[in-house]
Amino acid sequence: MKTFYVTTPIYYANSLPHMGHLYTTVVGDFLRRYKRQRGFETYFLTGTDEHGTNIERASARAGRTPKEHVDYIVGELKKMFAAFGLDTEHGGYDVFMRTTEAFHYEGAQEFWRRAAARQTPKGRENIYKGFYEGWFCAPCGTFKTESELQPAAEEGGQPLCLIHERPVDLVSEESYFFRLSDYDEALLEYYESHPDFVFPDARRNEVISLVRGGLEDVSISRQKSSVSWAIPVPGDPNHTVYIWFDALINYITALGWGSEARRAELGEDLFAKFWPGVHLIGKDILRQHAVLWPAMLLAADVELPRAVVAHGLWLDQTGRKGSKTLGNALELPVLIRHFKTDAVRYFLLREMSFGQDCKVDYEVILERSNSDLASGLGNLVSRTLTMIHKYFDGVVPAPDISEARLLLAKRAGVDSDAMELASSLELVRDQFVQNVEDYAFHRALEAAWGMIARADKLISDAKPWELARSEEQRETLSAVLYRAAETIRWLAVLLYPVMPESSRAIWTQLGLTGDPQEFDPTELKWGGLRAGGRVGAVAPLFPRTDKAKTMAEIEKEIAQRKESDAASAASPSTASTASSSSNESAGAHATQAAVPGSQTASGTSPAQPPMQGATEAQPAPNAQGQGASASAPEPVASYITIDDFVKVEMRVGEILTAERVPKSDKLLRFTIDLGEAQPRQILAGIAEYYEPEKLIGRKVAVVSNLKPRKLRGFESQGMVLAASVGEEGRPVLATFAEEVPNGARLK
Repeated sequence: MKTFYVTTPIYYANSLPHMGHLYTTVVGDFLRRYKRQRGFETYFLTGTDEHGTNIERASARAGRTPKEHVDYIVGELKKMFAAFGLDTEHGGYDVFMRTTEAFHYEGAQEFWRRAAARQTPKGRENIYKGFYEGWFCAPCGTFKTESELQPAAEEGGQPLCLIHERPVDLVSEESYFFRLSDYDEALLEYYESHPDFVFPDARRNEVISLVRGGLEDVSISRQKSSVSWAIPVPGDPNHTVYIWFDALINYITALGWGSEARRAELGEDLFAKFWPGVHLIGKDILRQHAVLWPAMLLAADVELPRAVVAHGLWLDQTGRKGSKTLGNALELPVLIRHFKTDAVRYFLLREMSFGQDCKVDYEVILERSNSDLASGLGNLVSRTLTMIHKYFDGVVPAPDISEARLLLAKRAGVDSDAMELASSLELVRDQFVQNVEDYAFHRALEAAWGMIARADKLISDAKPWELARSEEQRETLSAVLYRAAETIRWLAVLLYPVMPESSRAIWTQLGLTGDPQEFDPTELKWGGLRAGGRVGAVAPLFPRTDKAKTMAEIEKEIAQRKESDAASAASPSTASTASSSSNESAGAHATQAAVPGSQTASGTSPAQPPMQGATEAQPAPNAQGQGASASAPEPVASYITIDDFVKVEMRVGEILTAERVPKSDKLLRFTIDLGEAQPRQILAGIAEYYEPEKLIGRKVAVVSNLKPRKLRGFESQGMVLAASVGEEGRPVLATFAEEVPNGARLK
């Protein structure tokens, strides 16, 4: 039997389910169901990547062990998948892979040993030990080459990650390396001989260009003292395996590669049966899957995957990537409450041109659901079957028109036979299948909706309600409704992988036995609906949604959730009061605040600096008295004593959340973990220079004992430190090149 193995990325277990998780998994589920219809034995993998520093940090913030934390995230992902019919119980994934499984440890270590025992195509060892110094981007979780960085804003400064546009950290430590640089020619030869290996063509060209530009060796371990929540390097307890070198191997360890225990658990060698597979990924992890992963497999003498297929990103209507921090991402609980599961699945596959980015919001989903599903497919099924009940007592009418009645049919605008319609449906069927094979899901669905339009036109032109008034047109009426019902049968088969629940409902309403998943769409033949059978009860598939009412409910729901989140984030560990202006332009430092209710240990507040700081919301009064009392003395430059300095308490903090302050062009509102019982709420006047979502997870220096102040109605409980660069005073946040714990004091 033909086999088909499809995988999503294993999602990093440091965040709750979001749109990206849903989309890739829906595509995988669609392909798996389609291939099963085509007679393939299929295996579908999704899961979680559960190692690394970010997991350790997230679990510590939540007061859990790393294992407790990833178990929680896995539980939330599985609940989301079940809600959208993507889990095993609903015919979805076969395995939810977790990199903390014992068999994965066994397989990953075996992979390391095999790669280490072999030589590169250029005759050198694949894995070697050295000392690494390089630029590390924490949000990416990867070291960056020079070509992946943009220059620092000023001489001697830190370069920026091209993806996150934030400074990267210089990290130095002993490491094992994978000699990726020796695989450039081998990879280029493979891309040339396997033109479908990377899809779409734009991504293939991107990968080829990257490899032609030269590859650098990759650090594939971290010292255990730096990252302990990871797989140990075989034979070296002082090192752990770098997360990408660990995570990619899951695609084969899940099938039993490298683990006798896993093969025994499965009862058969699924690796021999299903590998190679198709990897579905977002374009942001293309390099790892299309360059590093195939080189790793060549190193370990394992067959390469069949294809790496990269989709685009979901954007808001302004073109920004969806982000919870920006408040522009679609929230999955909202989708679950307000839309039918199949409506969401249809929208995702219909709206995005696979491989390209796509703009989305709730209104677009509502409009597509009402027009395509309620007024389109749902209306066709309802009106056709209702008329069969009304005019033929629920019995499927005969498809043919006798020779004696052909002239009457022609006068009614109805073809004498169904061959033209049948030929049209066969063309649509073939277009649908070819587009699916080409990952052009939106075009496949365009073709299917062309079938719906053809059936609707047949009904509108023939006017069955008028034909029913004439006994002479009984055969014409019968033929029209049969043709519409047979078209619906074809649609139920074609659309099953897209909307399995609704396709089964259509099947039942047609009075058919079995399941549409049992029918190969390429083998659909005209006339499969048996005349004389009884159709089932008619029930609405996609009731029309009141757009204004639903949008009002969604907006209210989101506003309440944001208000609740803001209240939770702003709740300090101890109560405080502060008599200060609520206006952000009242001379306050934009990043200023303190421990709730705090003063310094001696009971005095630190003095305001005489000059504007890089992170101030507004300039402080200048020496000429602008904005200040005319009698105010001019500031005098002077030294401070060590006693003055020790009054200022500075600590390391990690940004947990970041968002823009409403009605302010300058302020960002953070929650920052300073190693205390509760995170701090701190405001910073850097919104013109930083995008909030790119700051999450960043370590910053915080003045932690400034008196709280209110800015735009929010209490700010500290000040984030930044350099002031250039004549415009552009802020550059202070950060750390080495790993430091939250709450560590700066001295």
